[in-house]
Amino acid sequence: MQTTEEQQVKQQEPVNTIQKVGSPWSTGLFDCHENQSNVVMTAFFPCVTFGQIAEVLDGGELSCHLGSFIYLLMMPALCTQWIMGSKYREKLRKKYDLVEAPYTDVISHIFCPCCSLCQEFRELTKRGLDPALGWNGILARQQSDQTLNNPPPNQSMSN
Repeated sequence: MQTTEEQQVKQQEPVNTIQKVGSPWSTGLFDCHENQSNVVMTAFFPCVTFGQIAEVLDGGELSCHLGSFIYLLMMPALCTQWIMGSKYREKLRKKYDLVEAPYTDVISHIFCPCCSLCQEFRELTKRGLDPALGWNGILARQQSDQTLNNPPPNQSMSN
């Protein structure tokens, strides 16, 4: 049995309840106006935006066309596209250590699917991975950037 002194000491000890939350998103969930062409595309064809995001996050393993088709199939099936959307949002968060805010991934994709897709699209774009280019376009851009940054060695003409 503990004495009152021991109980008081335990109450005064600091409790380590700090949790690692993650880095903030580069834009807010409702900052859709920052990329107006993406907003229009997502409003009319959210399946395309999802496909672009999925292709980039999967490193080209899931093509934009297939990702779009899967999302499109899930939309009429009891509106279950939020399952795929929230899984890829979680994948993006884990890859870049982003905070799960302002709502959980599932809640974001159930109640604000277009805003969530637009935010994910903007996040990848700001990190230099423009989903509109597709995975092959991103690789081509990275290769051309490396070529431009690395000039050829000194050359000379010989007889």
